[in-house]
Amino acid sequence: MAKFEYVALDARGQETQGVMDARSSNEVVAALRKEGMFPTSVTEAGKAAVATATRSSSATAVPLATAVAAPKVKKAPIKLFEKKTVDGKLLMIFTRQLATLIDAGLPLLRSLDVLGKQEKDPVLKRIIGDLSEAVQSGSTFSESLSQHPAIFNRLYVNMVKAGELGGVLEVVLNRLAEFQEKAQKLKNKVVSAMTYPVIVLSIAILILIFLLTFIVPKFEQIFKDLLGSKPLPWLTLMVMNASRAAVANWYILLGGAIGLVFGWKTLTGSPKGRAWLDRASLKAPLFGDLMQKSSISRFARTLGTLVTSGVPILQALIITRETAGNSVIYEAVTKVHDAVKEGETIVTPLESCGVFPAMVISMVDVGEETGQLPDMLLKVADVYDDEVDNTVDALTSLIEPLMIVFLAVIVGTIVIALFMPMVELLKNMSNPNNGA
Repeated sequence: MAKFEYVALDARGQETQGVMDARSSNEVVAALRKEGMFPTSVTEAGKAAVATATRSSSATAVPLATAVAAPKVKKAPIKLFEKKTVDGKLLMIFTRQLATLIDAGLPLLRSLDVLGKQEKDPVLKRIIGDLSEAVQSGSTFSESLSQHPAIFNRLYVNMVKAGELGGVLEVVLNRLAEFQEKAQKLKNKVVSAMTYPVIVLSIAILILIFLLTFIVPKFEQIFKDLLGSKPLPWLTLMVMNASRAAVANWYILLGGAIGLVFGWKTLTGSPKGRAWLDRASLKAPLFGDLMQKSSISRFARTLGTLVTSGVPILQALIITRETAGNSVIYEAVTKVHDAVKEGETIVTPLESCGVFPAMVISMVDVGEETGQLPDMLLKVADVYDDEVDNTVDALTSLIEPLMIVFLAVIVGTIVIALFMPMVELLKNMSNPNNGA
């Protein structure tokens, strides 16, 4: 028999902790379920104690200011035309460096002063200075971060708060840096896969506009001068008619383009429109599979990182819902939150939304049964990160030739249409008898 420490939710959704004697973690999970509780974490007491002992030396990195309840944060003056955001890569580097300094034994306030002196980005430098002043005046680090919601989101603030309470701030900051690094890498891959076809399509449209408005009218005048009333090939006539329509109705085309942009903004700005677009993006050809896998990876990594860092499961679900980035995932996480609050499992609402594959459902189910849900969620995220890599590579290899062919067809059609009468004219010039 061994001692196991557990964290579980009761029927009201309240989190409880305790120790139980059992032969395995599965036995603990089974016993808790019989009592009507929902286990979120089960670890062997000896291993947990060792992990705590190795981190005890770093607990001094949390400032004594955590004992002070009322934060005193100095309000910054309002400035116009001032940059107020920080690049995700810079924030990741700041988080990693702060974790390294605290792990090396430097107090939090001293670590912030060191990073503030070496920071070159003016916005981040100012933010670090504000954080240092707030901590020095009696605020906790998490309270200081919450005063800058445009830079530090709820995920960041709540993970830091959990690290402060557990005395493992440097561990949580390292997890945050890893989370930011992988999230940024995932975002870059998705953007790169979407950017290439957009750029090629935009170039094709610009070339088409240039040819129809400037080149085709000049050739039309040449054909009138040289061929007179002779009939032109059907492809040439089609291109010339398109050119006349584009030149004569340019204001309609411009208004239509502006209307499309305005309509897109209106659609994405409304909740119903956003929900429709999110569902359509998950089912879109070529890119639907990529969007689904990236959404699953983001969900699993966010929830797994929060719960592993000590954030309560209900609060972690709320934060995960807000950072989902897709209304379908948002609705699914809302159902999961309500189910867990009632003491139920999270598998049923995940399965009902129709977004998560059977493999993900099975892995989450196993994580619940064994009390290792956070670890299983992080494994799901790693698996789907690799899936995103493979999907992006496959899309790139498929889209590049398709876009090249698409661009060649647009330009080639116009060029062939313009040169067909020229070929006929050259034939007539080389054989005067036919012309007579």
